[in-house]
Amino acid sequence: MIRKLAVATVLTALAVPAFADDCAVTIEGTDQMTFNLSEIDVKKSCEKFTVNLKHVGQLPAAAMGHNWVLSKSEEYQAVAQEGMALGLDKNYVNDADERVIAHTSVVGGGEETSVTFDVSKLQEGQAYTYFCSFPGHFALMNGSLKLVD
Repeated sequence: MIRKLAVATVLTALAVPAFADDCAVTIEGTDQMTFNLSEIDVKKSCEKFTVNLKHVGQLPAAAMGHNWVLSKSEEYQAVAQEGMALGLDKNYVNDADERVIAHTSVVGGGEETSVTFDVSKLQEGQAYTYFCSFPGHFALMNGSLKLVD
C-alpha cells in the first residue's frame, strides 16, 4: 500500500511540469538581432504566464544585450524609443511606464532571465507586441502575443 502511494505521489509530481508548460514559453535571442519566435499564444485558462528569455549568442550585454518587453501593439514603438534613452542599468525600460505590461532584464550571450505576469492584464481582442528594447533592436526583434482559448 505504501509503495502504491509513493508511486502515485511521484506520478502526480511529474504531471505538474507538463501542465505548467501551457503557461510558459522559452524564447531565444541571438547575436544577429533575432528572436526564434514570431508569435506567442497565451491561454486564457492561465492565471500567470512566464516568459523565459535565453540569449543564445556570445556577445556581452553591453554590446548585444536582449530583453523581452510586452505592450499593446499601438504603443510598442513609443515604449521602445523612450526606453532606449534610459540605458543598460535601467534595462532600457521605464519601470513606471503603465504601457509596459511585463519585461525582463537585459542579458548577454549565454545568459538567461525570465518574467512572470498576470494574464488578467491581457484583454481579449487586443493586439500585443513583444520586443527587445536594446537600442535599435525593436525594429527587428518583435513579435505578436495573443490571448487564446
